[in-house]
Amino acid sequence: MIFITAKFRILAEHADRWPEIAAEFTEATRAEPGCLWFDWSRSVADPAEYVLVEAFRDGEAGAAHVQSAHFKQAQQTLPAFLAETPRIVNATVPQDDWSLLGELAVPERD
Repeated sequence: MIFITAKFRILAEHADRWPEIAAEFTEATRAEPGCLWFDWSRSVADPAEYVLVEAFRDGEAGAAHVQSAHFKQAQQTLPAFLAETPRIVNATVPQDDWSLLGELAVPERD
């Protein structure tokens, strides 16, 4: 899978509304056949920073994502709400879902 994490610094006056601002793009991306997940989280240390964790089935699905109409629309509309260019980590990972974090294993509960 293609695993991507990106940090978005939002202009302070738009930070509380970012989930609403990005909602159309988020929903369209989640509906892509090759999207495994596309999840936003807000930083607890910096309320103007959101972290996007996304994964696509493979390189072909990732390419389809960046060529989609909703991605191109987001390229036009979302930068107006950003304080800076987002930062990204992009890697190909030989799996298709989350792995268990064995160091914090939770015993089965009855």
